[in-house]
Amino acid sequence: MMNGRIGDRLHVHGNIVGQPDRTGEIIEVRGEDGGPPYLVRFDDGHETLVYPGPDAVIESRQHISH
Repeated sequence: MMNGRIGDRLHVHGNIVGQPDRTGEIIEVRGEDGGPPYLVRFDDGHETLVYPGPDAVIESRQHISH
């Protein structure tokens, strides 16, 4: 089970040849106990509700260097 918190980064790997990876910040957690869905603000400014699949990884804000 994937768990995320506000401020964590969601990294979605491109699953089609030539499709770039996408990264964004989790700005709202709508599931129970940190589960999906997540409202994510991607680096291009687009915000969308995401149910991450197996091609996604959550990077904890505690492990991100600034």
